[in-house]
Amino acid sequence: MGAQDRTPHKTPSRLLRGIGAHATITEDGFTPGAWVLSIGGAEQSHVNLAHPEEIFYEYLRRIGNVLDLAAPAGQPLRTLHLGAGALTLTRYLQATRPGSEQAAVELERELLDFVLAHLPLPEGTVLETVIGDARDALSRWEPGSFDAIVLDVFAGADAPEHLTTPEFYAEAAGLLSPAGVLMVNVGDDPGLAFCRRQIRALQEGMSGIPGAGLAALAEKSMFTGRFPGNIVLAATAFPWPEEWTAQLLAAGPHPADVLTGERLDVFASEH
Repeated sequence: MGAQDRTPHKTPSRLLRGIGAHATITEDGFTPGAWVLSIGGAEQSHVNLAHPEEIFYEYLRRIGNVLDLAAPAGQPLRTLHLGAGALTLTRYLQATRPGSEQAAVELERELLDFVLAHLPLPEGTVLETVIGDARDALSRWEPGSFDAIVLDVFAGADAPEHLTTPEFYAEAAGLLSPAGVLMVNVGDDPGLAFCRRQIRALQEGMSGIPGAGLAALAEKSMFTGRFPGNIVLAATAFPWPEEWTAQLLAAGPHPADVLTGERLDVFASEH
């Protein structure tokens, strides 16, 4: 049965017993062929089945922009997704880098089954799915197994503590290839205390890789600390390329800012 035949025509719902909340998939009334995954009434993911190369959420677009730089255009990327959601980035990579070998770790089996049943993946997608804890799952793969790792599992005070430590980041970084990049979506409240801690933890976790680089990407006003929102942290297993900064600033979404070096250190040390 083709993707068109399995496109949802009503509002599917599934109880996620692990968290006691319902997941629903609703049609995006503004974008034909696009759907929204909500959990407990809160929007979690946006998927454009008609054009998976288009990313609606700002923070995911920024992660996609980094993935665009991680290898020459069109070249497959071995990618690990810690936190599956609606597999938006999995779809994006298959659309922009066909043949990418991908793996996704999701704690909620019912969520992953629900998403795959109602939002089919693009034809040809190579995806290994793992049900379990993101940190526990890391031991499944050998060092150097991935060109990109995306962690998107927490927001501020709700973060599982064992996924916020330097030790965890060091374990994840150990799976990167020499040209690999580790990206972390950090949602936070005004003051951004959690985000600043995560920058410091990621810096420490990457310290075992000589010359490792780190950047923070967000809408420019986010770095004032006055607003809630998302900041994407991107750590490289090599010195951060200055040309990446220029390309990411140009790519947006606008107004964009990219903190590296001393600017990042100052931001991370503020309280």
